[in-house]
Amino acid sequence: MLTILGRASSINVRKVLFTCAELGIDYELEEWGAGELSLDDPAFLALNPNARVPVIRDGDFVLFESNAICRYLAAREGDGNLLPADPRQRALVEQWMDWQATELDNAWRYAFMALVRKSDRHADAAAIDASVSEWNRHMAMVDDALSRTGSWLRPDGFTLADIVVGLITHRWFMTPMERDPLPAVEAYYERLSERPGFQRFGVDGGP
Repeated sequence: MLTILGRASSINVRKVLFTCAELGIDYELEEWGAGELSLDDPAFLALNPNARVPVIRDGDFVLFESNAICRYLAAREGDGNLLPADPRQRALVEQWMDWQATELDNAWRYAFMALVRKSDRHADAAAIDASVSEWNRHMAMVDDALSRTGSWLRPDGFTLADIVVGLITHRWFMTPMERDPLPAVEAYYERLSERPGFQRFGVDGGP
């Protein structure tokens, strides 16, 4: 049985849960990072010295970093749809995943922490405005890609790229801020909302 360590409210944990839903993988969830299961516990730090979730245990195999976990599970269980076997097609999916983890995450983080989490450490008005602007700019890139593919980020169908970018698309819609009109992203969000995994871990998972 696969064990996932991390609180279900974490967007990075929800990536893994969404992936499991798409692949039909059974798992046990240990809510580390909530209640008494502290990420500073030596037992957790032995699995991930970064003190961050998620982490998985698959037998004696331990892995951290959410996108790496999603790739591992798709390669282990999938039929090549979520993560293609062809090196070029796989790289095009992973390109979006890496972009999400670096460019897109850096764009939205300050605005989200200020406007949704109400963090005292994210109260600079100019920094909030800059983050909103960058978030909109990056979502416009998603809109452009979707306008060309017609449905998902890759023209050959739903992939891991849509799992990781899709959850942030939900945050974009749920954050109280000015959003640019992006019709392809709006249609994309409607398609995502039809998937049971996204209904459970995207929309119902909260922002």
